[in-house]
Amino acid sequence: MQSHIVNQARLMKKILIIDDENRTRQLIAKMIESFGLNVETIPEGENVQSGIEAINKHNPDIVFLDIQMPDGTGFDVLTSIPNKTFEVIFITAHEEFAIKAIKFSALDYLLKPVDTTELRSALERALVTLDERPEPSQFDALHKNIQPSEKRRLVLKTQESVHVVELDQIIRCEADRNYTSFFLLDNKRILVSKTLKEYETLLSAHNFLRIQQSHLVNIDYVDRYDKKNGGAVVMKDGSEVPLSPAKRDLFFKRLENL
Repeated sequence: MQSHIVNQARLMKKILIIDDENRTRQLIAKMIESFGLNVETIPEGENVQSGIEAINKHNPDIVFLDIQMPDGTGFDVLTSIPNKTFEVIFITAHEEFAIKAIKFSALDYLLKPVDTTELRSALERALVTLDERPEPSQFDALHKNIQPSEKRRLVLKTQESVHVVELDQIIRCEADRNYTSFFLLDNKRILVSKTLKEYETLLSAHNFLRIQQSHLVNIDYVDRYDKKNGGAVVMKDGSEVPLSPAKRDLFFKRLENL
């Protein structure tokens, strides 16, 4: 009987909730407890300093981390923890720049006010991937991505590896059902299990254009437009991409603005 209790304790995951509003911490804790999962919720940490102390004290498996706090940000908390052995789910109001930095870094977030269904989905995703803790490279990329003066870095997670790619290394992206292939300058191809639509949303502000249903190209690496065989966009690596008639005018307008 005693060994069963010990095993159950080992299986129970610790969930730390760091937010500057006690009401928010308690609400998230109650929502998580209502899911009936084998977790312990710890609604402790109201600012950067107490958040750091709570992480060091409890050694959590998953941290829900507010971005804006009185004495700094959730990013400051992460910077102060050298050995991050936990999953992170950010909690934020709608802050466009911060959310994009998180998405570029392949990390998860929830918008305030926190929705029960979205909370459960995020928590279950984190529990599934606990054995695949975030790579330090993801947090390094996040640290760069939250600096407005730094080049954006895109984290691409495959089954085997985590790749951190600078945007000017990407020639084009190609859809393959619910997967996306990235073609890079060094002839490397990276296949990730996310849709092209997700990457179009992220990259469209960085000189990428979806010129056909299955193709997103970096305009900087367009070599020419070839009229033969119905017309194709030829990239600087020699690859040819079909151009949708619906995107033709926009494509040539973007080329003129280079």
